[in-house]
Amino acid sequence: MSKDDEKLNKHSVVIAGHQTSITLENIFWEKLKSIAKDDGKSLKSLITEIDANRSTNLSSAIRVYILKRLSS
Repeated sequence: MSKDDEKLNKHSVVIAGHQTSITLENIFWEKLKSIAKDDGKSLKSLITEIDANRSTNLSSAIRVYILKRLSS
């Protein structure tokens, strides 16, 4: 893992008609994009799905979602 993988970046997305920002390490953002592509979904669609099922902040929910996908 490189230092660039660990770098935090903010990404702006529109969910349910409102704009929000997600702060994720690059490695998580790249994996999220890969999962969306593998599932035949847009990144926005996948983030909206995660958002609808979360019980914590969105960035944390995305990390947990990715870890669960990797372990299944």
